[in-house]
Amino acid sequence: MPAPSRPPTLLAAAVVVALQGVAMVVFAVLEVVHTSSGHLGMAATTALFFVALGAGLLLFARGLGRVESWARGPVVAAELIELLTAYSFVGGDTTPAAVVLAVVAVLVLVGLLHPASTRALAVHEGAGQGD
Repeated sequence: MPAPSRPPTLLAAAVVVALQGVAMVVFAVLEVVHTSSGHLGMAATTALFFVALGAGLLLFARGLGRVESWARGPVVAAELIELLTAYSFVGGDTTPAAVVLAVVAVLVLVGLLHPASTRALAVHEGAGQGD
């Protein structure tokens, strides 16, 4: 079976999602490194959460890069959650973070929902049904 077509919009979305995954793993490491002995339990659970989230995002980015339609739904859900998180950061000193989060989420959603991306994922999904 020939390799599925990988439109630039889908590849860009996959790269951004992979970068988000790497950022989550970096946050996990920073959480552990910058914790005090009094908050070790909280730091460990927070780090585990960020590692799990980062690993999931990396897995989904790989799926998108391989034009696998199963990865689309979780990424859309993650980006919608990111948009809501961005909204919660609006106001005061956290507004720049809100803008960055919102822009990244919108870029991924636009890349995923672009007609070329949707078409490529639909073709791959249809091809997998006969296997």
